[in-house]
Amino acid sequence: MGVGDPLNQFEAFINAVGSVFDGPVTWFRESVVDKNRPDYPWYHRQFRRVPTIDECYTDDIVCFVEANEQFKRDRMVDNEVLSILRQRHHDCILYEGHDHKEKCASIKEQYDKAAENWFIKYGDLGVYGDVKAAYMKQKHRMLWERRHGPVGTGMKNPME
Repeated sequence: MGVGDPLNQFEAFINAVGSVFDGPVTWFRESVVDKNRPDYPWYHRQFRRVPTIDECYTDDIVCFVEANEQFKRDRMVDNEVLSILRQRHHDCILYEGHDHKEKCASIKEQYDKAAENWFIKYGDLGVYGDVKAAYMKQKHRMLWERRHGPVGTGMKNPME
């Protein structure tokens, strides 16, 4: 007996009925659906980058909404990156035990730098912070750095 041969008459009957119902569906899927479907899976959906808020006209509501949605997607991605880095650091601490201060230092530095960058961009915006508030925060930070130097270094001496 071959590999695909039925063992008895009942199994042959079940295979025949199954191919009557499944045959046309399988043919339609392979010849029509799969040929017209894009190659990438649904979880790799790529959105086109939309204009940022500084490229929008003041009365262009659609551009503002698109920029806000892009900002929300970017914030979700940055949150996940930060979460992954935090989990890597936590896993390294659990794996290395008492030597984690030396062996996990590079991962800790990556996480600290990513957390600092996240806070620079999204910190103090709150849950409902939108792209306009983030743009204003960036503008105020740039003005502060122009007048007083990098944030965290203290204010410039007025005599300098």
